[in-house]
Amino acid sequence: MSDLVEIRWHARGGQGAKTASALLAESAMSAGKFVQGFPEYGPERMGAPILAFNRIGDEPITIHSNVEEPDVVMVLDPTLIGPVDVTEGLKDNGILLVNTSQSPAEVKQKIGKDVKVATVDASAISLATIGRDIPNTPMMGALLKLVSILPFEKFLETVKEDLTRKFHGRMNIVEGNLMAMRRAYEEVQVG
Repeated sequence: MSDLVEIRWHARGGQGAKTASALLAESAMSAGKFVQGFPEYGPERMGAPILAFNRIGDEPITIHSNVEEPDVVMVLDPTLIGPVDVTEGLKDNGILLVNTSQSPAEVKQKIGKDVKVATVDASAISLATIGRDIPNTPMMGALLKLVSILPFEKFLETVKEDLTRKFHGRMNIVEGNLMAMRRAYEEVQVG
């Protein structure tokens, strides 16, 4: 991948894509990267499809638009595959990362396109580690396994700081999220 990594998140409101894109941007910025992290949604309610975006690079980023040709597409809700063309604009060497218990081969067959697919059961991981089906942090762990944005341990360190501030006094939530990211990092499958 090039020095600039562009990511598009597909999710439903309430699954944490907006939060994850912001947290990923903050963590990369703490590691000295240039970043953008922003959502796109209107007056939708919880459960409605939303998009979020990231750009992470080693040089200042001068692009100010949605990500049209992503290096990575993150799909937090696999029911969006089909009703939404989640592979639209995906670069030839790009990666489609899907939250599902299915294998990469099964997802590839479902989308009917020859793209690189990775899968991780982020929902099951978040239920086991956090106690809720919020797949955003496990998906970030899987992403870091697939794309060299920053070293994984450095990423966990900065995320821990951010989550500790956000969930002050609730270290069980912080530790659960860190555990979820580690598990997804280890369990992601590439097809």
